Amino acid sequence: MVEKSTKSKAFKAIKVIGIIIGIIGILIIGLYFYITTHTQIIVGVIQNAMYQDARPNSFEPIYTPGEGEKADGQYKINDIAYGTEYPNSFLDITYPDSNREEDRPTLFYFHGGGFFGGSKNMGDPMAASDSTALIDDLCAQGYNIVNVDYALVPEYHFPVPLIQMNEAIRFISEHKDEYNINMDKVIIMGSSAGAIMTAQYGTVISNPEYAALLSIDPAINVEQVSAVVVDDAPIDYQNMTLLCKMLVGNYVKGSIYLNKDELNKYECIPYMTKDYPAAFLLGSEYRNDMNSMAEKLETVGAHYVLVDPFAENGIAQPHCFVAAERVDPVAAEAFKKLTGFLKERILYKEH
Repeated sequence: MVEKSTKSKAFKAIKVIGIIIGIIGILIIGLYFYITTHTQIIVGVIQNAMYQDARPNSFEPIYTPGEGEKADGQYKINDIAYGTEYPNSFLDITYPDSNREEDRPTLFYFHGGGFFGGSKNMGDPMAASDSTALIDDLCAQGYNIVNVDYALVPEYHFPVPLIQMNEAIRFISEHKDEYNINMDKVIIMGSSAGAIMTAQYGTVISNPEYAALLSIDPAINVEQVSAVVVDDAPIDYQNMTLLCKMLVGNYVKGSIYLNKDELNKYECIPYMTKDYPAAFLLGSEYRNDMNSMAEKLETVGAHYVLVDPFAENGIAQPHCFVAAERVDPVAAEAFKKLTGFLKERILYKEH
């Protein structure tokens, strides 16, 4: 009888433990589902720590609009309002020197930051290098730089930043004489989140079907674009890590569970055609995405160059590594390839 009683107690204990483990498992699954369907909870913690008392979206510029010569001799006009419907609708124009009358190619730049942070002034807070220095060095190569801000989460979601991208390009097109901007030799470049926008916008201007899908009337035609530069863009949603899906899903809808229609609009690779602008692709953290884009461009017969240090030399690089071109030899080599490609494409367009 004693042995039977002991076995009964042991069975009950195991049963209780099983129930407790089951409850804990259900709670963990429930918590996982809640967080992945309310992604701003996690993103908001990072965003609040970054901005503290300030807010990421504003209809007023951070700095007083003005213009003048920088310490490096470049000439900058800051915080020009390019729109009024959405916050952060401001851009800067930087010329290589105070001679604003010289005819130069135009490079539009869109910063990274996971669509929750970053700006034209600070670059991408998630990148390991100084993207603002990269912009200065591109300007020094002989480009007029149009550096653009756009709205961020949680108040604004896809495709609002892409709409603002189009608005900024339209604004400059309409005021090109005022600012002496050449809109027939245009380069569009973005890093990280900005690279997503650049890859999508290249598709918008080269495929009317994709433009119609996003209800965007392109402010520029593909013949005016000498090249696009896509710097480490996570654009292949199905193959993203959970962390990346948290950021991108939060940008699209506040959840990682995108439906077919949402994926169809976000993933631009299937809509790329032979008419896609000449593309320079930089892959490091999101090298798989950049390789997927390269494979598509190869298939349709579009012109591109892919720089992937890991595939080329087995050298892993941090996110948007090219911005470290002042201090890192691998990044410096990528920057050299980039500037060479851009000059080649501008000359090609001229002839």
